[in-house]
Amino acid sequence: MKKTYKIYTDFLTHVPKEYKMREEAKDFPLMVVLSVTYVCNAKCPSCPYTISTIRDNYREGLYIKEELFKKIADECGKYGAYIRLTGGGEPMLHPKMVELIEYAKKAGAKIGLITNGSLFNEENSKRLIEANIDMIEFSVDAAKKEDYEKIRVGLSWENLVKNVERMVELRNKLKSKTKIIVSAIVQQGINPDEILDFWKEKADHVQLRKFLTWGMGDPSKSADPTPYLPSTAPCPWPFERLNIDTLGNVAMCGYDIAFETNFGNVNEKSIKEIWKGGEFERIRKLHLEGRMDEIPLCKNCTDRKYRTWNYNYYKLVEIAEENRKKKLNKEG
Repeated sequence: MKKTYKIYTDFLTHVPKEYKMREEAKDFPLMVVLSVTYVCNAKCPSCPYTISTIRDNYREGLYIKEELFKKIADECGKYGAYIRLTGGGEPMLHPKMVELIEYAKKAGAKIGLITNGSLFNEENSKRLIEANIDMIEFSVDAAKKEDYEKIRVGLSWENLVKNVERMVELRNKLKSKTKIIVSAIVQQGINPDEILDFWKEKADHVQLRKFLTWGMGDPSKSADPTPYLPSTAPCPWPFERLNIDTLGNVAMCGYDIAFETNFGNVNEKSIKEIWKGGEFERIRKLHLEGRMDEIPLCKNCTDRKYRTWNYNYYKLVEIAEENRKKKLNKEG
């Protein structure tokens, strides 16, 4: 493995000096991870939704309703929190996705969009950039056509590259504050150095991600199983974010992609009430006391070791912002 990737992974610090609630998250989560759809235009072989029946549970909630999204956006906007648009499908398949992002930005929320990049055109790209969406993350997972179309089954490599390049070009032309990154899962058969080399000049940052199984995938497909956290470390997620599905249900964390842990529903309670409620407080206390195994979901979690307290989404935002400024300075 070449030096570039080893530098990228070996010298990151993932463990803080002290485990505690993030100061800026005491009243409200830093991030609401929001499932906006359970419909997808790809059949990625390692996707937990492709290899499970979870989508069957959302036949009545394939897309988040506009009223629910706006309720969430309004509350997040009061705190300047991130809404990270994701879910069991491709967010841009939501028929009102661009309009809803524009609404959320006007409400004061920060928006991070995770996308497979297949559905952008000149018009919707321009609208997102003009709305100053905070960050767009293209899931690329490869550096060449033959690899990409095995991993991202049903999608076009040429279309992806074109859409990323156009988004960056529009961002630079309009001098928007939008950060544009690409991410790739480090998995067997893929060379991470090739990914870094191909994408580093095209985007503001290249994020190499661990291969997660979500308790149902094949761990042998990972090309980098080295843990970020020791088994004794609390998980950072209950201290910074919560997850909401298309129906408004709140899960304990993103590992529970089937939303079997129900901490409340934002149609009935505010996000703040749920975040500061007894169940979340109990979970945090157990984590800080090193008693994670008393929580069934945490005891069986295959992916907690790959989470990080320091090199997290907010760190990616910082890195991407620095690089965005450099690119704009180069453009003059």
